[in-house]
Amino acid sequence: MSAAFDDSSDEQQLYAADPEWADVVPLQQYEGVDPIAPIFYSEEYKDATDYFRGIVKTGEMSPKVLKLTEHIIRMNPAHYSAWQYRYKTLIALNSPLKAELELMDNFAIQFLKTYQVWHHRRLLLGALRSVDVAVRELAFVTRTLRTDTKNYHTWSYRQWILAHFNDEARLWPGELPWVEELLEEDVRNNSAWHHRFFVVWQSGVRRDEVDREEVLRRELAFTKEKISLAPNNQSAWNYLRGVLDHTHTPYASLTSFVQPYTVGAPSDPEDSIVDLENPRPSAGAELPSLPALEFLADIYEAEGGDGISKAVRIWKSLADEHDTIRKKYWEYRIKDALHGAQ
Repeated sequence: MSAAFDDSSDEQQLYAADPEWADVVPLQQYEGVDPIAPIFYSEEYKDATDYFRGIVKTGEMSPKVLKLTEHIIRMNPAHYSAWQYRYKTLIALNSPLKAELELMDNFAIQFLKTYQVWHHRRLLLGALRSVDVAVRELAFVTRTLRTDTKNYHTWSYRQWILAHFNDEARLWPGELPWVEELLEEDVRNNSAWHHRFFVVWQSGVRRDEVDREEVLRRELAFTKEKISLAPNNQSAWNYLRGVLDHTHTPYASLTSFVQPYTVGAPSDPEDSIVDLENPRPSAGAELPSLPALEFLADIYEAEGGDGISKAVRIWKSLADEHDTIRKKYWEYRIKDALHGAQ
């Protein structure tokens, strides 16, 4: 059976004083060694890890080992050896792995930023090979991301689930609406933008069942609308570049959309021409948009000839006025472009 990850704060009896562990010979970390800079662990942690090394040496896998590994992990959730040995013991004992997932939910949220927590769940899910459990895990990840919407390990785990069960149609339909909710809440959520790209272009949906041109039109329209709300949001501009690169669409095809973002706000916004395919910056937007200037310069550079001169003028404005913190970078772009044009 699996040991529960409870929140008990009762004082733990040392294993050296517990008759249940009398058959285990503890191994000290520094036995026969005189380290120059030893780590001074607490007595409780030192005692537990001494006995852990003892059971690893003998290869014991038993219910009490699950209790020991839980104890160590609670004191040090990044102890990868304890996690790995716990998993091996669960498998050896034919423990209920679904119960292990459920029992450690609160623990995973408590130590959200610890990689080993999510790796353990990945091993369990891989062993279970259950789509129903995968659906349950997606729901769990959704809850945990409410705690930290940009936690790398959580997002990585979610994408691993989708990739591992790539051909399971049940897992994919809710992803796009869900990520749109996240971007509605925070348009600058770079993790959500990254996940959108993963879902749209790397989903398990068969390619011959997708109208690629329609998807491209949809993604361009969605991204343009989000850029209009926050023109200096680098995440949206990066997504736009990713869509164009992935579909081999020339950046120059978006010149009409980009140009209004590279100048100051119009004197009278109400007089601006309404173009549903190329939404203008929202009222009060901070202009010019730095990502838009860079994007337009890349368009001009790709044109070559006179386009190089136009790109150089933009890079100079970035270096000297709009983005001086990256002055050296823009000067490098200028030097590189002029050298290539020779």
